[in-house]
Amino acid sequence: MLQHFFGLFYLLAVSQLLSFTGSHADECPLQLNPQRVVVKYGGSVSVDCSTSVPHKGMGWEASEGPVPMTRDSLTTWRVPELREWGIETTCFMNYNKTQCTVYLPVTIYKTPDSVSISTVNHNGPMMERNQYELQCDVLNVAPVQNLTVNWYKGQTLVDQTIFTDTIKTPVNKTSKLLIRPDRADDGAQYWCEAKLELGEEGPQPPPTAPSEHLSITVYFKPIINEAKLPSIVPVFRGYPVVIVCEAEGNPKPTISWSVNTNNIVYSETLTITDSTPEDLHCIASNSVGITIRRVKVSKQGKSLNYILSFAAAFALLLIIIALLIYVWKKKQSTGSYRSQ
Repeated sequence: MLQHFFGLFYLLAVSQLLSFTGSHADECPLQLNPQRVVVKYGGSVSVDCSTSVPHKGMGWEASEGPVPMTRDSLTTWRVPELREWGIETTCFMNYNKTQCTVYLPVTIYKTPDSVSISTVNHNGPMMERNQYELQCDVLNVAPVQNLTVNWYKGQTLVDQTIFTDTIKTPVNKTSKLLIRPDRADDGAQYWCEAKLELGEEGPQPPPTAPSEHLSITVYFKPIINEAKLPSIVPVFRGYPVVIVCEAEGNPKPTISWSVNTNNIVYSETLTITDSTPEDLHCIASNSVGITIRRVKVSKQGKSLNYILSFAAAFALLLIIIALLIYVWKKKQSTGSYRSQ
């Protein structure tokens, strides 16, 4: 009987202990305002810790600016210049024969000292369709896990780099971008931007730091303007024709004409006659490459005067025929009126 009594007493004690643990172990009737803080390095911070239940003392445990225990229902952690990167801060309260605590997440941030852009292992102009590497250096920024490096070409976002490091103190970070420019990119401006995404509690809009703009020069081989230089050019005896070869390229192309094996003419324009060889070649060249366009000279069998004379005679014949038709219709109209 006595053994049964002690057994019931033990079960009741364990039940009460479990009940206490379940209802209070994971609960702490403390309220933080705000519940999370984001502070610029060297900035001030102030957070209230309050409760609505009786207690035997509450205060702040902090590696910077600890607050002694008080019997009041509110205590404030306040630091005028926060300069400890790895700060740990909790509000505690002696409650129900135990001590409960609430942790305050603190993020200390620092904007970069500088953000710069450069090319990697390359100086001077870039060659079309070759691959190059750009580098963005971000110096002395924290926390790096909140850092995003944005890459822009002009005003267009072309890439992003995020970092997963958990270090809290300021560090230097590098982001790289691979590009393969074409002729349309000649004169394009690349730049990068460091951005600290610190959440809703952080400054809005998020702090950013841009680099200077890097203007790139792209060299590309010439392209001949085919709209201004037909592949076949008719020539009439006695009437020379001037043809033009224009080309776009970087560096600026040199234009020459290959008239025959021993005759090279350095000019954008070329005057051709019925004695010019049938095959001509426009050559546009620069340090990147050479582009050649073939032009065939089509020599007409009749002179231009003969063709113009024939055309004039034919036009005169058409005019005479039109006049005869007009007179005939006039007479028909007059005869019809008289017969009435």
